[in-house]
Amino acid sequence: MNTYLLIGTTIVIFALISYSIGIITEQRKHFITKPVLIFVSIGITLDITATTFMIIGSPNSPFSLHGFLGYSSLTGMLIDVILIWQFHLKNANKKVPKSLHLYSRYAYLWWVLAFITGGLLVALK
Repeated sequence: MNTYLLIGTTIVIFALISYSIGIITEQRKHFITKPVLIFVSIGITLDITATTFMIIGSPNSPFSLHGFLGYSSLTGMLIDVILIWQFHLKNANKKVPKSLHLYSRYAYLWWVLAFITGGLLVALK
């Protein structure tokens, strides 16, 4: 594995940890707290950084099945982070509406699926 892919892989593991803390906290409390904002924001930053390193380091086309899964899950999480911040800025201490609560859950699960798929593709090579 080349250096860029190794760096990208390491960073995406930290994105998984950060997203997990942020989204699971929101899912349990049904509120967007400062830790939720911090961890999902760190997660999206790490995810974008990891994706960039993986694109640079991959000898394969960025337009593959794994690429589609990765880009769509990154887009889903980016939308989620934007929605979480918008809701928090407008409704700081209100309970998260069911629609945002469910979107966060499904976007996160889609992202984890892409994460696992990426690991399996590397392991099965």
